Amino acid sequence: MDRDDLPAPDTGLILTHFLTVRDVARSRSFYADVLGGTVVLEENPCIVKLANGWIIMNPGGGPTPDKPGVTLRPPEDVNTTSSFLNIRVADVQECYRAWSAKGAEFLTPPIDRKAELRCYVRDPDGYLIEVGQATGMLEGILADPPAGTA
Repeated sequence: MDRDDLPAPDTGLILTHFLTVRDVARSRSFYADVLGGTVVLEENPCIVKLANGWIIMNPGGGPTPDKPGVTLRPPEDVNTTSSFLNIRVADVQECYRAWSAKGAEFLTPPIDRKAELRCYVRDPDGYLIEVGQATGMLEGILADPPAGTA
């Protein structure tokens, strides 16, 4: 294992994303084989370097001394979420084709949202991942406000 592959900055900070997963091997395979990440650490925790970031995965569990009263578990209802991973790509259509061919199941094909082309895919535990390509925003064109807002 190369230290440079680990999410361990010499100075400042880096951002990683932690996922509580049901099956580490299945999730590791999705993020490495389907999305093209590099497995840095197999387990405990599993770390996959994905482009310029890292996905850290471990099974759920009960409270620990550093997070008393907190239980980690994968999503129970995949249709309700409070956060999601956002991946920005240079060519969303190519990404959609390549990942679909590897077994990724997208909710829809990429849709033009004025500011960007985007679509969503779920990982094996049901975590939502937005995959987007900046288009109109590069020209100052913004998306419509979210549904239900003024």
